[in-house]
Amino acid sequence: MQGLDPRRFGLVCAAAALVTGVTLAGCANRIEGVATPNAAEATAYRNLASSSAAAATSSQIAAARDRAVADNCAQFPGTTGAGVAKYNEFVDAHDSNAPDYDAKRDAAVTAIDDAANQVQGRADAAGTNLPEDLKAKLIEYVNAARALAQATGAMTYTSPVGPLNEASRRVNDARNAVRDACPG
Repeated sequence: MQGLDPRRFGLVCAAAALVTGVTLAGCANRIEGVATPNAAEATAYRNLASSSAAAATSSQIAAARDRAVADNCAQFPGTTGAGVAKYNEFVDAHDSNAPDYDAKRDAAVTAIDDAANQVQGRADAAGTNLPEDLKAKLIEYVNAARALAQATGAMTYTSPVGPLNEASRRVNDARNAVRDACPG
């Protein structure tokens, strides 16, 4: 019994595959024309891709806005509270004719100015990510605080307290407006 010669067997298989391929290719129908995409499907795909990109951008903008609001609102009470505490110490010194009146007044001016500068810096750093209504309230606080610092710095024992009280009321109103505008 003689075995199969692998070379002949491979040659026979290759020839059979070639004949089958040529036969199938010869039987196939050729379609004339130019391939074009389905316009409706292409438009739908472009719209889907565009809306997905817009949604991603919108999501990034919302996240940046949320961070800016959280950063400004979270730090506002502590930042402005330091100025309020120093101002109240000054008022107590004024009301009691304390010997450290000048030192308390100067410390209040510095603390109020520092608070205004920090609030301004954070609002500016947030840029367009901070909603305009909240930014306007923060800037009103900054302006009111600077006016209070100026009124406080001008105080002596004999100065009328009307301008100081008005400036203090403005700061309190501005602080409350920011707190009300910040998420709970």
